[in-house]
Amino acid sequence: MPSPVLTDKESAVRHRILLPLALAAALLTACSDSDSDPDSGSAAPQTSKAPAAGRSADGAPSPQEAAAGGEEVPSAAQAYVDAVAAEDLDALVDAFHPDARLIDVGREFNGRDEIRDWADDEVIGGRLTVLKNTPKPGGTTLLVRFAPGGTGGFEANYEFDVRDGRIAELNLQYA
Repeated sequence: MPSPVLTDKESAVRHRILLPLALAAALLTACSDSDSDPDSGSAAPQTSKAPAAGRSADGAPSPQEAAAGGEEVPSAAQAYVDAVAAEDLDALVDAFHPDARLIDVGREFNGRDEIRDWADDEVIGGRLTVLKNTPKPGGTTLLVRFAPGGTGGFEANYEFDVRDGRIAELNLQYA
């Protein structure tokens, strides 16, 4: 049976779906090796660092990991980064404390319901790249490049304050 001829619109839709799926599959494949024995010499990425999924095949750190200086990212901030990469709205919201506050360049969102609406409208579907990790007491500040909708983008500082293992406050400001 001959394959159907796709219109430009159908082809664009297919690319919008297949590219994120391929990236998610690559991320999952890379992360599935993270349980390997650290003494085995494996170059598998470690999920405790935000940029670890970007390691090259020879085990060299990605540019993001090198920029991050290898500092461990708090698990709540890591959960946010992972959820954006996986386009997982529920996981992103779950990374926040129930009474969390999010400030996005002066706009304020309080509690998980408001954060969910914000993330669904403005974050999910975007691409987040960690450029630098600067630990601080009770959290971290990540210098990131965020591309809404996966294209274009800007650099921003994401300042995470963590309480009880979840994001208590996230302050997003242009870098």
